[in-house]
Amino acid sequence: MIIPGVVFMIIFNLIPIWGLVIAFKNYTVTDTMASAPWVGLDNFKEIIGDQMFWQSVVNTLAISFLKLLIGFVLPIIIAVMIFELKDGPFKRIVQTISYMPHFLSWIVLGGMLISWLSTTGLLNQVGEMLGLIHHAQNQLIEPSKYWWIATLSDVWQNAGWGTILYLATMSKIDPTYYEAAQIDGASRMRQIWSITLPGISEMIGLNMILTISGLLNSNLDQTLVLMNTQNTAKAEVINSYVYRIGLTQGNFSYATAVGLGISVISVVLLVFTNKVAVKLNDDRQIL
Repeated sequence: MIIPGVVFMIIFNLIPIWGLVIAFKNYTVTDTMASAPWVGLDNFKEIIGDQMFWQSVVNTLAISFLKLLIGFVLPIIIAVMIFELKDGPFKRIVQTISYMPHFLSWIVLGGMLISWLSTTGLLNQVGEMLGLIHHAQNQLIEPSKYWWIATLSDVWQNAGWGTILYLATMSKIDPTYYEAAQIDGASRMRQIWSITLPGISEMIGLNMILTISGLLNSNLDQTLVLMNTQNTAKAEVINSYVYRIGLTQGNFSYATAVGLGISVISVVLLVFTNKVAVKLNDDRQIL
């Protein structure tokens, strides 16, 4: 049963590692990886002086940190609220509604956002009705607002889906703990704080590791849909920069060097965050 997964990993994850060699070469479409001239670390030196790359790093980190602050905590809060509901139709409806955005592609979600944020869109209409907006404008062409648009739209899509692992972990907590707490007179908030949250601490640690290790990876689909000529200065992230330099401009070696550098930093973040998470979980190994 695992053979298809192993074959998939070999084809799409192990074999392509050989392609990283072009980060140290001047590779073009007329070359092979063997015949392309070797340039050593020249591509990496070029990265250091590339202002557009560093701007994409700033945008990536800003959006990722906002997603971390909001998108990491919100699924925990939603999961606890759903867990506290009594089993029944209302609980199932809430879960279904919270999951739904995850199954919509960014082509669909992006089209909805472009429509809602346009000059005559839903946001401006509601804002004018409430007296919060006096001059309607297209929100997506305002660079200063893009980080928040990218963050909140990503959280909207993934927050509900992110509750699944937490709810599965909560369902395994021994119910006698809650019964004992009720006998001792513990309130619902005290039970959540002293039983529910410690019960999912390892899952929180695992998600924290995966989230922080991916700080330099942004949602490429989201960026390609929402980015336009007016907001590029704040919307260009590392993944879209690599895509544009590598595939649209044909600078494969430089794009590979950027991707390799980001991957190395991500591994360092993964190891560091794992050590921190182990310390926070009383030296219990998570990964």
